[in-house]
Amino acid sequence: MITLPAWPMAITPHREPLARPGPRWGAYPERPDDAEPRLRGTLPHAWLPTWLPAPWRLAWCHPWLRQVRQLSAHTPLDLNACRQALRREGFTPDNVALALAHVLRATEQTLGLRLHDTQLLAATLMLDQQLVEMATGEGKTLAMATAAAVAALAGIPVHLVTANDYLAERDAQTLAPLFGALGISVAHIAPAMSSDQRRPVYAQDVVYATAKEVAFDYLRDGLSTPQGAPPLLRGLSLALIDEADSILLDEASVPLIISVTQQGQAAQQAHRRAVWWQALHLARRLRHDGDYTVDTGRHSAALTPAGEQHIAGPAEALGGVWRRPRLRRDLLGLAVTALHALHRDQHYLVREGKVELLDTLTGRVAVGRVWSQGLHTLIELKEGCTPSAPTETLAQITFQRFFKRYWRLGGLSGTLVEARAELRGLYDLDVVRVPERLPSQRQTWPTLVFATPDQRWRAIAERAQEMQAHGRPLLIGTDSVHDSEQLSQHLQQAGIAHTVLNARQDQHEADIVAQAGQAGHVTVATRMAGRGTDISLNERALAAGGLHVIHCQRNESKRMDRQLVGRCARQGQAGSTEAWICAAISNDPATPSEPKLTRCIQSAVVHRSTPSAWCWWHLRLPQWLEEQRQAALRRQLLDQDRQWAQQHRLARQSRGPSV
Repeated sequence: MITLPAWPMAITPHREPLARPGPRWGAYPERPDDAEPRLRGTLPHAWLPTWLPAPWRLAWCHPWLRQVRQLSAHTPLDLNACRQALRREGFTPDNVALALAHVLRATEQTLGLRLHDTQLLAATLMLDQQLVEMATGEGKTLAMATAAAVAALAGIPVHLVTANDYLAERDAQTLAPLFGALGISVAHIAPAMSSDQRRPVYAQDVVYATAKEVAFDYLRDGLSTPQGAPPLLRGLSLALIDEADSILLDEASVPLIISVTQQGQAAQQAHRRAVWWQALHLARRLRHDGDYTVDTGRHSAALTPAGEQHIAGPAEALGGVWRRPRLRRDLLGLAVTALHALHRDQHYLVREGKVELLDTLTGRVAVGRVWSQGLHTLIELKEGCTPSAPTETLAQITFQRFFKRYWRLGGLSGTLVEARAELRGLYDLDVVRVPERLPSQRQTWPTLVFATPDQRWRAIAERAQEMQAHGRPLLIGTDSVHDSEQLSQHLQQAGIAHTVLNARQDQHEADIVAQAGQAGHVTVATRMAGRGTDISLNERALAAGGLHVIHCQRNESKRMDRQLVGRCARQGQAGSTEAWICAAISNDPATPSEPKLTRCIQSAVVHRSTPSAWCWWHLRLPQWLEEQRQAALRRQLLDQDRQWAQQHRLARQSRGPSV
């Protein structure tokens, strides 16, 4: 019998019970909004301070990890005894070590893979309700599956949240043999599934799904169930979140809303549509110089006092709502926003006569998302599409409030450290870093600055020819669909074969990413550059120096900069990256630049050199301000969501019980 090392349990708080459907927790476990803070430190090495350097943390855990591997090599192992111990005693160090030993053995037998120490460490930290930063290419998918398997053996329904629907299906199918060897059932949620199809999927031990699918199903459970049908979910017991920063922060900037089409009279809808037509007509009469201002950061516009005075006469001549100054100002502000602040192929697409919003962070189509307060109708009219019917909100929630309702919550990503303070404040989760298994070989080349986008695209075409001549694959990150297509035109003119990955090619994302690592292949991508999918390099590409990444994106945070850079030089492979900045974009008219900054950038453009440290500080400042603005926006959205929930609850109470 192998004895595990003793751990300083004197500093370990009381263990938090495992929430699962049953007599104690009810048929639908859910953490109340006023619950006590989450308990941690119940597992070995999890009590170590989060600021401890990653190599030190791994070194401290080596004795325990060696014992786990010895248990895995020890025969026989009784899976039923392990399952019963976990369900009876919870996540104790001995029980978790034994469960990890079972997972180790099953992984080697079914997948032919060997779990590394960093993966075991990440899985254990997630089970202890912490967020783990793990470098890209270090095996996050298998680490997530390991944590999910241990939790499922303990009888906890696990929601394994992925970045997109493709990853949910891929991971569920790829890892099914591993879960099957452990007696664990697994399935995934597809967007096209009906409620009757989703219910048996959620009955499985491990469910792969996107955050939006699970959150919307939770909202549906909160609405009145027709004919007494059982709920879709089995409660919110445990969620393990892949690409946690993207889901918990980037996608948490808009609420999730379930709405129904208003069945108003045709005359009322026609009148409302006429008002929006009039708003667009009046907005087009406003002058660009002085009648309105455009906030490029918030993607909104507003009338100036001069603009209100200029349009007052023509507006009042229309009568009706246009004679009310405040309402007139709001309507024209939305119309100007639709005309001048939101642009086709940058903020939305028009496909098959419908306006589809683009997620500005991922570049993907935001399925089912619409603008509110009539803005979506204005965009449809602007693009000549048939306006959709108005809707009424039935239920809504934000990711900030939804994920806090899980009794246990963990996750990992390659970029978390920069946002650790906000994650702690919003979700009560600490961020812990685990070391890379192999030293990084990534080379960072000097940053170049160009005066205009055309100059930058032409230079990229030259760089692409150079990379193809050396047999190196090249990935170029751009801001928007429009930018990716502009660059594609320059590459075509230069006779360079390439592939474009943006929202127009979202159906072929996996195939495009699979080819991106071939020797001499050039890929132009928006922010949706296959996140969550490794770019596999062939032998010729590795011998030539690995993947090269050119960073042309104007990201909203340093964390997003690291996401694109992390596409190259994974798992100790060779690779390189460089950032190319366009000075014309940096000098935004909405934020006037200083003469000294302008001279600094122009000098760097002329000499094709790296700007000075002083110049870099001024270029970094707008990104830092945007990070603060986005964080404030997420806090404000959470407050608004809480207020809406409270008002909705009071309204339901005032109506009394339904008959």
